[in-house]
Amino acid sequence: MTRAANLGRYLARARWVSPVALLLAWEAGSRLDIVPQRILAAPSVVVGTLFELTVSGELPANLLVSFGRVAFGLSIGVSLGIVLGLVAGLWRTGEATVDPLMQIKRMIPSLALTPLFIVWFGIGETPKIALIASATVFPVYLNLYTGIRNVDARLVEAARTLGLNRAAQIWHVILPGALPSFLVGLRYALATSILVLIVAEQINASAGLGYLVNYARDFMRIDIIVVCLMVYAVLGLAADGLLRMIERRAFAWRPSILEN
Repeated sequence: MTRAANLGRYLARARWVSPVALLLAWEAGSRLDIVPQRILAAPSVVVGTLFELTVSGELPANLLVSFGRVAFGLSIGVSLGIVLGLVAGLWRTGEATVDPLMQIKRMIPSLALTPLFIVWFGIGETPKIALIASATVFPVYLNLYTGIRNVDARLVEAARTLGLNRAAQIWHVILPGALPSFLVGLRYALATSILVLIVAEQINASAGLGYLVNYARDFMRIDIIVVCLMVYAVLGLAADGLLRMIERRAFAWRPSILEN
């Protein structure tokens, strides 16, 4: 194996290299006053603030609140997306009924529903969860629906020839064939839920990461704002990493087209 191939394999596995390089450049820019502290706090300052907020319990408590909002809203959105995707993907009548409504929903930005949800549900927890649910339902629906419709018809015909009834065809052929597309939709939904959470927690939040951001904004604490943004990013990366691991285990049999 050539040295270039070894280097390529190492860089493919060492996904931490570019983030570390960015942090080093950021720290150097802050120390050289290229990036003023009032504009963006240095990584060393951010780490110190992160330690203080963690030790005091303020960050874990607010993080737990934000995690609960994401989990609740995402569970609703994903569940609706699965049900609607199955109905539209498996039956022509379901497609004619559900898909036009979902395409209308797709053209309405989820964040544009914020004022309407505030009028409907007030400024408590409900509009925050509703925003996350409404934003995550479509990626799951579209990818599951597309995955079902893209299943090879010859596989379904072979299953029918072998005597499998409709329910067995769906369980053993159609759903496994649509699983890769569904996982892609789930990854999009997870990323979308984090993005919408950032906006949703600006709605009169009394706890959560958004509350910390508003507090830091009022007192010009750039370091706390950066800490919260980093936590949002880590949440997104952790969720995406979890799904990538599930994909690797579920589809370990598939050959990879990537070179080392």
